[in-house]
Amino acid sequence: MTGGRDWLDTAIRKIEADYNRSADTHLVQVELPHHPGIELYLKDESSHPTGSLKHRLARSLFLYALCNQWIGPETTVIEASSGSTAVSEAYFARMLNLRFIAVVPKTTAAAKLKAIEFQGGEICAVDDPQSVYDVCQRLANETNGHFVDQFTYAERATDWRGNNNIAESIFAQMDQEIHQIPSWIVCGAGTGGTSATIGRFIRLQQHKTRLCVADPTASIFHQHFGDRNITSLSGGCSSRIEGIGRARVEPSFIPSVIDRMIAVDDANSIGAMHALSDHLGRRVGGSTGTNIWGCAQLIEEMAANGETGSIVTLLCDGGERYGSTYYDENWLAESGLEWRPARDRLACLFGG
Repeated sequence: MTGGRDWLDTAIRKIEADYNRSADTHLVQVELPHHPGIELYLKDESSHPTGSLKHRLARSLFLYALCNQWIGPETTVIEASSGSTAVSEAYFARMLNLRFIAVVPKTTAAAKLKAIEFQGGEICAVDDPQSVYDVCQRLANETNGHFVDQFTYAERATDWRGNNNIAESIFAQMDQEIHQIPSWIVCGAGTGGTSATIGRFIRLQQHKTRLCVADPTASIFHQHFGDRNITSLSGGCSSRIEGIGRARVEPSFIPSVIDRMIAVDDANSIGAMHALSDHLGRRVGGSTGTNIWGCAQLIEEMAANGETGSIVTLLCDGGERYGSTYYDENWLAESGLEWRPARDRLACLFGG
């Protein structure tokens, strides 16, 4: 890397200053009128400057690469992404005046592609999602650039011991609630970095909280959790839920810190997404629907067992990026997914 320590110090200071300008994301309580004694909370990650949970990851990945001196003032930054991580990384690349190329599946929502370009990023769309890794490495070689590789470095770039990570933030914000220590935290797995951070933090702090990962039925992660010998899907990951689910077990996925996984059909994810959007009065994304469906299963189990407590999950991003897919009547009709029963079931959970 060229540029020296002066450039590096300035780059890190810019990223840290961006963090200082941003308040922590909100923790939103969702009423469960039919289940007194059980509280549900949403960690609203859509309020980050780039609109999603991936803002945290992108910041950590950039700081990790900078401190390892993998990125310099002339480096082209390259990432494989289904959209949201690339939006956030493009934001930080523009902050440092660096060229950024996002390698994305051609099925990525058009609004996400526009968001990447709005942040100054370039798009390289590929037909085969499994080819993104090879394409990224090829581009890195051609440009003398750096392939960030979120799927490898997500679990190690974030300081899971604390330092304002998402787990520390959740527990701090729960401090004044009725059930301060959540019975469950529910998240999805795209890279595995978020679940690794939360699971490790829970164990370090010796909390009784259990970690549940909600995963698309067509994803490899929940299958690998049940049988460590299963590491890939020969036909790829056919899930329509962007941002989560993979066809291979990524290096950042750490199953040993997860207490439970719930497989969620795409129809249930989309139905839950619509129910929550109606309840909140604003749109959320599909991966949030996956999380909420997992929460609903846990809530019903707790109620059946006479348990009380709190559940925290992540509102991963807003729904404005999915106007041409999950919120488009024609797309929904053509998908063949029976999503309305899940919507109605979750609407009842929220008191509708």
